[in-house]
Amino acid sequence: MPESEQDREHARRHCLSLAARHYENFPVASRLLPKRLRLPVAVIYAFARTADDFADEGELDPAQRHAKLDDYARKLRAIENGEAVADPVFIALADVIEQHALPLSLFHDLLRAFKMDVDKRRYADFDELLGYCRCSANPVGRLLLHLNQAASEQNLRQSDAICTALQLINFWQDLRQDYHESGRIYLPADEMRRFGVSEQHIAQARSDRAMRALMEFQFQRTARLLQQGAPLGRRLSGRFGLELRMIIHGGAGVLDRLRRQKTDLFSRPRLRRADLPRIALRALLRLPV
Repeated sequence: MPESEQDREHARRHCLSLAARHYENFPVASRLLPKRLRLPVAVIYAFARTADDFADEGELDPAQRHAKLDDYARKLRAIENGEAVADPVFIALADVIEQHALPLSLFHDLLRAFKMDVDKRRYADFDELLGYCRCSANPVGRLLLHLNQAASEQNLRQSDAICTALQLINFWQDLRQDYHESGRIYLPADEMRRFGVSEQHIAQARSDRAMRALMEFQFQRTARLLQQGAPLGRRLSGRFGLELRMIIHGGAGVLDRLRRQKTDLFSRPRLRRADLPRIALRALLRLPV
């Protein structure tokens, strides 16, 4: 049975409320976002947040987590087939996908990443880690470009570089937390061996010469990715371009702090409120990272 306008309004309010309660690093609550994009971004966030919770939160066993993610994949296919889905997240999502011609493949990619989160704890090499980022991080940037009608091949490629870099920065911030809370190591295993770093380095938060050399290698490669994508922020105009430039400069600021933590590679540097004026100025002036 088709949804009523009352159903759709309830679904929109549900997604906005969920986004407001659970806002993290997704640019949902930013006042810089154009007003016309706040609802669709909140709806996309609601989809990603709830699916991510299936993968990581609560006391579900792996089979139950996969079942919930499979149900989300089934609901996406129902949207693709024009079928009604009695779920407020998907009622709102169907409208957003139709209004903005968003590729459903990007939502399926996010679900693939959440499924990897259920089972995968180690990455053999950097290519394998990039494969995860292509599903977990890059779809977010691509969806935002589609919402802004700016999804050219060059823009998509540079967005991927930015999103992958930001995902890696998040990994390097959370080395200790990911290991102790989830049993995950995102450092490529072959590179750990090359630099003489073992899992005990992470378990014991050991910041010796080998660990410093490994992380400097990661930081340099991550910085190159951020620099490859940065022209996108300088090229895009308006509030979305400014938002993107602030995100890029914020990521560069965190990466710089990580690189300066020579004696403790396992603390989690955070941007402070006092950093915002500098980030905003660099974004306004379109300065390089």
